[in-house]
Amino acid sequence: MLPLRTRIFAFLQERLVKAPLNAEEMIALRAQREGFRTGPVTAFLFGRPADVEVKETYVDGRRFAIYTPRGVGEGAPVIINFHGGGWCLGTPEQSAWVSSNVAAETGAIVVAPSYRLAPEHPFPAAVEDAWSALEWVAKNAADLGGDPSRIAVMGDSAGGNLAAVVSLLARDAGGPAIGAQVLIYPAVEMYEKFPSEAANANGPVLTSTQMSTFGHLYMGERYGDESWQASPLRASSHADLPPAHILTALHDPIRDHGTRYADALRAAGTPVSLVDYDTAFHGFMALPGVAPAAREALDGIIEFLRTTLVEPGER
Repeated sequence: MLPLRTRIFAFLQERLVKAPLNAEEMIALRAQREGFRTGPVTAFLFGRPADVEVKETYVDGRRFAIYTPRGVGEGAPVIINFHGGGWCLGTPEQSAWVSSNVAAETGAIVVAPSYRLAPEHPFPAAVEDAWSALEWVAKNAADLGGDPSRIAVMGDSAGGNLAAVVSLLARDAGGPAIGAQVLIYPAVEMYEKFPSEAANANGPVLTSTQMSTFGHLYMGERYGDESWQASPLRASSHADLPPAHILTALHDPIRDHGTRYADALRAAGTPVSLVDYDTAFHGFMALPGVAPAAREALDGIIEFLRTTLVEPGER
């Protein structure tokens, strides 16, 4: 069962936030969400960021938020964190709690890039921007105080999709090398419906109807395109990919996306850890105030990154 605070949040959200059903409503929701994030409940809902240095830079007109641990020396690992939002919503700041705490507790530099959003910029714009972000980080890691040989990718929901796709692209291109991937309730299949979608059709934060809206707006005129760059579960091979840490939530319509992607990675010989949180829902890592599981999940991410990316470089 969902915790009481989560059920109260879901009750209020259902009555106060109108789910977008078309492009115009989706664009209007962006402004509504950003206004809400600056209100008095922000710190409770979204968590207090850790005490790290935060700066911004712009790359080809796209804003990157960079979280640097205080006192970090040269050669730190660099983690790219792609935000979620159904490829239509979101900013780097919505993942500030995760990005800042990962930076503070691993000693890594976290780069959170923005990317072009649908419906104005449908597939494959987000993929192109995610790939450009990886190339930029690999080229500029040393200037940030980082080590270009120790790069990881991370993302939640649509951001998890982009992290998975970028890992596949980097493998096929022969680099930039990625040492680890953290996929937080990733969306990895654009069309096929799995049992978790029916079981959680009216789940908190994300419903089956909203999933369909996001998919249609993201794919645009290419809806129906079976490219693995939209659905990384469809890649012809999942071998030779970086070790993966995948998080799923029991009350999430796309829970089965994560479990099936973990199965595909394992079958191909790619190291993977899969953790399912039975009191959590889609988006819970962005809402630690109403999701008690978020801190436990964050600790798991930090431990995975320490052992996979950080500590090997220190030996």
